[in-house]
Amino acid sequence: MKVFFIFGPQAVGKMTIGEIIADKLKLPLLHNHMTLELLQPLFGWTPATFSLSREFREAIFSKIAKESIGNGLVFTFVLGFDLKEDIEEFNQYKAIFADKGIDIYFIELEAELEERVYRNKTEYRLSKKASKQNVAHSEKELLLANEQHRLNSFPGEIDEKYYYRLDVTKLTAQQAANQILEQFELE
Repeated sequence: MKVFFIFGPQAVGKMTIGEIIADKLKLPLLHNHMTLELLQPLFGWTPATFSLSREFREAIFSKIAKESIGNGLVFTFVLGFDLKEDIEEFNQYKAIFADKGIDIYFIELEAELEERVYRNKTEYRLSKKASKQNVAHSEKELLLANEQHRLNSFPGEIDEKYYYRLDVTKLTAQQAANQILEQFELE
């Protein structure tokens, strides 16, 4: 079983790269908006949405790990390195798999802000994430999060056996996915 945690700031390409990796390795993809978009129409962007999303994710991960369902999972998310609750959530997700001896591949993506602002408006992203279709609001959130939070790690901050950080500013999603798979010798 192989589990991939793909993380980085908004509009860096996590979902699209995750889809390619999931397809190549025949794994399911759970991108962060799948649980959020389910709950947002019911609860809005409130603490209830985020706490229920976390509960769903934990339940999904626990079921996969506990019952050895499938060959693994690709999961994408935004991680605020300056937010204690994000770090706790990340560590809790990680423990679900690590406690069962399941290898986790940590892929951190980064890209220049200008490129992320551009990607935030792409037709494909908007077709997959209903909450991003108000592009002006989505861009405002992206810029605000970039100002207020640290969405990429410091060099050496992540010490994991299978960790790879990739600047995808000038890469297509296919090129990035290929580099990730080559890095871990999974092709």
